[in-house]
Amino acid sequence: MSRREPAPPIDFARKSLRQLHDSVESSIDPLGMAAPLVHAQLAWMAHPQELAEALSRVSTSLWTLQWHSFRRIMGLPSQDPVKPKEDDSRFVDPVWAESPGWDLVKEWYLLLTHHMQDMLYDTPGLSQKERRRAAFWWRNGLNAVAPSNFLLTNPVAMRMAIETNGESLTRGFRNFLDDLAAGNIRMTNPDDFKVGENLAVTPGKVVFRNHLLEVLHYTPTRPKVHQTPIVIVTPWINKFYILDINPKKSMIRYLLDQGFDVFITSWKNPGEEMRDLRFDDYLTDGIQPLIDTARGLSGSAKVHAVGYCIGGTALSTYMAWANHHFTPDEVPVAHWTLFTTLVDFHKPGDIEVFVDEGSIRFITQNMERKGYLDGAEMASSFRLLRSNSLIWHYVVHGWLYGETPPPFDVLYWNMDTTRMPYAMHAWYLRELYLNNKLIEKNALTVAGESIDLGAICQPLYAVSAEDDHIAPWRQAFRAMNYVGGSKRFVLSSSGHILGIVNPPVKPPKRSFWVGPARRSDTADDWRGDLPEQAGSWWDDWMAWLKPQCGELVDAPAVSNEAFPALGAAPGSYVLEH
Repeated sequence: MSRREPAPPIDFARKSLRQLHDSVESSIDPLGMAAPLVHAQLAWMAHPQELAEALSRVSTSLWTLQWHSFRRIMGLPSQDPVKPKEDDSRFVDPVWAESPGWDLVKEWYLLLTHHMQDMLYDTPGLSQKERRRAAFWWRNGLNAVAPSNFLLTNPVAMRMAIETNGESLTRGFRNFLDDLAAGNIRMTNPDDFKVGENLAVTPGKVVFRNHLLEVLHYTPTRPKVHQTPIVIVTPWINKFYILDINPKKSMIRYLLDQGFDVFITSWKNPGEEMRDLRFDDYLTDGIQPLIDTARGLSGSAKVHAVGYCIGGTALSTYMAWANHHFTPDEVPVAHWTLFTTLVDFHKPGDIEVFVDEGSIRFITQNMERKGYLDGAEMASSFRLLRSNSLIWHYVVHGWLYGETPPPFDVLYWNMDTTRMPYAMHAWYLRELYLNNKLIEKNALTVAGESIDLGAICQPLYAVSAEDDHIAPWRQAFRAMNYVGGSKRFVLSSSGHILGIVNPPVKPPKRSFWVGPARRSDTADDWRGDLPEQAGSWWDDWMAWLKPQCGELVDAPAVSNEAFPALGAAPGSYVLEH
């Protein structure tokens, strides 16, 4: 037996430094907040010519701003050289423009902020992902130190304190104490809402319950319904009632009034005892019982299945599973719909800043200790993606202005978080987000079957949202490139929630683009010259869906002997905290 040659000293040193770097990064910077910033600084130092050009641009802007400052101090008119971005509402009060002093505070902050962000996004010699990560963490730091966030540098807060004889500060301190007690910066008052009373009030019954979910069957509002029932797979990241938020915005109520028989998942909020629950279980003990319950109560051989967000990812996996598990005639889903769903996680949007080996290892280790991922932790991460509008806005208005947040049902739902079981979520993060295996043919085995999205042949209606930062619409469109069958794709205006919870109203609030999608299309090819249509895509969905869901038949009973009523909607699982 020959002896193994020792590694050359340089290789040994490089390997040791790499291990030391990984160890320090894992223990000190597990979410990768500092490392991208250090990498960006080193990259600029290694590119002196690009650095000189960037500093030259900064210098030019500084001279312009100094001239603007001089003119404002002398009382001369001058146009602001730096404008807040369109979605930046921090400096909308006229005092930030009319007062020379406060105008200069705003302008110097914006100039430094914009140049720092631009330089990070333009960092030479750094990958696009690393640039975005560096810009993300630096942006959150810059947002935190904005002058509008502090009493002595916020002229609006000081004016309100004087005008109210300090009452605004007293109210703000009470709001601060209430947020501290709640362990969260509240976006709305939780006392204004109660599930089952002014949220999720559409009548129905719980007709199935197991360790993982309750199946709700809603009371039909029409004497006759389409023969094929609708089953909705909601995301277990949040509670189901976003689709039944109130009667005016309820998709459930809308579908009932359109003559459909509707079933929906209400997932159990897992604790430590459910730590070993797997993704497989969400298919075999979640989606499959939902479909079987709907078929049993309606008497229909097949259903129309709808999946929203992560529920849509699970439904896509189920459809691939079912097309492998059953014969073509036995697949229990006739056609399906996806809402803001990713199957290709190559570019998963802003959340990509949390997706790398170190971050997922840290999150997984944290889940392993507790047995679950706390929904509040995930909600905090999502709020960081839009920190100005989802964090600092409420700090300023609540703590500095002393305002009580107005009742907003969608924001209450957003705060009504759920947990994720350790085994399922660890698998989901690693296999889908990190390794992106769902799009690889037979790369995953789920519930005993190889997963191939290309085996799906049932007609698909897919909806994405133009301003969605959780499931970017171009990435969501990639599902069209992997699944078979006929496909119709819709791009709705607005974001991840309001692009879907989008009932028809007059005058129309939103718009959409719609057209058939081919497997060879790119997102921009598909959009092409499609006309923008005012209104809600819900009407287009109904025109596509109704002809495929069979003739009208007598509405079935809400429950029967085989599927007895176990309680009234919205059920008990949705009330678990």
